[in-house]
Amino acid sequence: MKRLLLLFTTAAVITACSAPADKTSKTDTVVAGDTLAKSSDTKTTNNTPTVSSLCYLHTQGKDSTSVELVIKGNKVSGVMNWLPYEKDSRKGKLDGTVKDSVINAVWTFMQEGMTDTMNVAFRVSNNTLAQKPLKLNTKTGRQQTDNSADYSVIYKTAEKLHK
Repeated sequence: MKRLLLLFTTAAVITACSAPADKTSKTDTVVAGDTLAKSSDTKTTNNTPTVSSLCYLHTQGKDSTSVELVIKGNKVSGVMNWLPYEKDSRKGKLDGTVKDSVINAVWTFMQEGMTDTMNVAFRVSNNTLAQKPLKLNTKTGRQQTDNSADYSVIYKTAEKLHK
């Protein structure tokens, strides 16, 4: 049963993200609202902001976390899925802002049938995503971002399989 669960978790992570054929990031150009017109390295034209679509994967032992980001100007949205081995997962959406390669977002996720939120902090550089680690707040009994820590949780670039 444990092997079946491990196989399922691994398949879910691979379905979300896979290793890239090349290490270059691509951006999608936005036309008429949020309709993605083409994928290329383009600059802002006609006051239409460039949208960057990025996908990252972090594994630690048998646990994995995938992050898919869509950056439009200084706004960030996306999906973050934490898939621990033999534990309840956290799956949800990210909404936030980016300034000087630092992303501050609110992660709204489902866990054990309950909706919860958590502030998360990332730094994007080259082909990596780094996150400030989470710590347990002993007063509330909840996890929170350790703002005094460095960006030490490193994600590798992955390519989204579903376009």
